[in-house]
Amino acid sequence: MSDSIVHIGLILPDVLGTYGDSGNATVLAQRLRWRGTRSEIVPVHLGEPVPDSLSLYVLGGGEDDAQVLAAQQLRDQPGFRRAVARGAPVFGVCAGLQVLGTWFRTSAGTLQEGLGLLDATTAPARRRAVGEVVVRLDPAFGGETLTGFENHRGHTTVGEGSVPLGKVRRGTGNGDRTEGACTGRVLATYLHGPVLARNPALADLLLGWALGRELPPLPVPEVTALRRERLGRRG
Repeated sequence: MSDSIVHIGLILPDVLGTYGDSGNATVLAQRLRWRGTRSEIVPVHLGEPVPDSLSLYVLGGGEDDAQVLAAQQLRDQPGFRRAVARGAPVFGVCAGLQVLGTWFRTSAGTLQEGLGLLDATTAPARRRAVGEVVVRLDPAFGGETLTGFENHRGHTTVGEGSVPLGKVRRGTGNGDRTEGACTGRVLATYLHGPVLARNPALADLLLGWALGRELPPLPVPEVTALRRERLGRRG
């Protein structure tokens, strides 16, 4: 693959595509296009090997059966682990967060091994978390306010090997007033939206990791206005 093109791996969209999170890959590609950088979205479907040469990798959400299938598929993907080992960014959403963690327990009580790329474990919560979420990001991730929509029943505990993305101001997130998890360049969140469309600074953080440099701001007045309106309503 040409080094002049940023290759965005869309991992298992046929399995982890329940909540429209494939749109995160589209957002990344568009923000590169606006900056004059060529990109290509590379879907990797169930049963296909994950290339180790992609620039970054995106995983979406799904229900229990799909999540278990995704974990089983990705545990046997040496190319994916080689990519993580060389520092390729990985971004997971909802089920993607749980799959990237150490282990997760399904709503039926079955314990499933995750990929161990995040020090995070997940068990079913008493109640399903559904609704808007507002998070104050840790300064390490830009410090801005993160918004999104959650629909999950996971209670995630982040261990010492990872750090949460920030503190929940509204909504549930991990279930302990924190949201998401990150180890190195493996970053995950419970937020849908698609979350990168609603939070362009987070998209640029991932792109900066992939390109090896911090990206300057990319003013898009329409996005700024929508974020201001949304935050004004949600607080």
